Amino acid sequence: MQPVDYIIRGDYVITMNEKLDVIRNGSVAVKGEKIIDIGGSDAILKKYSSGNVIEGRDRIVMPGLINTHTHAAMVYFRGLADDMPLKDWLEKHIWPAENRWLSPEFVFDATKLACLEMLRGGVTAYNDMYFFGGSVAASTKEIGMRAVIGAGIVDFPTKTGNSADDYIENAERFINDWKGDDLITPCIAPHSAYACSPETLKKIKKTAERLDVPLSIHLAETEWEVGEITSRYGKRPVEHLDAVGFLDKNVMAAHCVRVEDGEIEILARKNVGVSHCIESNLKLASGIAPVPKMLSSGIKVSFGTDGAASNNDLSILSEMSTAAKVHKAIAGNSTVIDARTAVLMATKWGADALGLGGVIGSLEEGKQADIISIDFKKPHLTPMYDVYSHIVYSAMASDVEAVMVNGRLLVNSGKLTSADEGEILQKAVEWGKKIAG
Repeated sequence: MQPVDYIIRGDYVITMNEKLDVIRNGSVAVKGEKIIDIGGSDAILKKYSSGNVIEGRDRIVMPGLINTHTHAAMVYFRGLADDMPLKDWLEKHIWPAENRWLSPEFVFDATKLACLEMLRGGVTAYNDMYFFGGSVAASTKEIGMRAVIGAGIVDFPTKTGNSADDYIENAERFINDWKGDDLITPCIAPHSAYACSPETLKKIKKTAERLDVPLSIHLAETEWEVGEITSRYGKRPVEHLDAVGFLDKNVMAAHCVRVEDGEIEILARKNVGVSHCIESNLKLASGIAPVPKMLSSGIKVSFGTDGAASNNDLSILSEMSTAAKVHKAIAGNSTVIDARTAVLMATKWGADALGLGGVIGSLEEGKQADIISIDFKKPHLTPMYDVYSHIVYSAMASDVEAVMVNGRLLVNSGKLTSADEGEILQKAVEWGKKIAG
């Protein structure tokens, strides 16, 4: 028998491979950072031995969930300002708070809390857009999570720079520091077309191409944004970004709420990934992205939570459930975004859109071992008829039992193993007292 580091068992192993195989009474064998085999438990247990067998009775084993758009460090602003329009929320509350409190220490500590929340909810990888990217990366790396981390860029002064050129220089340093890391993928993250001029966007695009890194941007989030971009440039936001040569397969566009059919066609033609942040968009009354049309056009739509200051949690399980239900009601069609599609959006398609499809997003031999186990021996998950249905319509973050990233068990029996939860929470309380004044 071949020794392996872990054998993870489940009554249901959801692979999310090309055939969408679901293995009843299955197991995943993990050695080092990778999945080396997957199949029925009887076959796996005859072939491999391990001192670490994660038992699978009443468990669903599946790929880790992927949060394709968030602002991790904004967990420290959760609940600071609610029930107001996005523009007022940003300009009157969030940006002033950031101007006062942002620092490398603040971002490091806040990111640790965000990672704790995401990991315990089954999220193994996320795409971040914020400032002090080095602190975001160091905090994420320390806790053991996977992330695509964007160096934020705007045209106006903040605590991290005075001009677009400052931010781009900072981004290049950040990328050089982290490129090639096994967990952290650096990227460049211009805030939006209204916060970055065409000249800035062109510089960013050239820098990303030269350094071979992805891009992330807010796009067509509100009606105000559409009006602002149209008045400035005579084009709608997607048309404007296309005209300046910004859009391609390396771009993750967050929100895309206010897009028309022609813009959807552009996004599809350019192979742009879209992060659907339905709960944040609902709470800020920004609108609801036309996801069924995007999916029909071949766009790889995935799920993002946005920041916890506007959601107010970082649960992808919750995003899946909300999206699958709301779009059915809007379309008047109960088959829209079926459960299997929602799980694809939360796993494989999210990985593909972030350029990580060859590494994570499905349970397959040779891929990195980013795996979660969900305990379905719960009142709200009993009895079991369809495993996809239970994941999307019934499961909650608190049902996640075990989480592995890159072959390392980060959550076991629902508890974080890679850091002190109490210390993370205590720091959050202390920062909260400072912010509240």
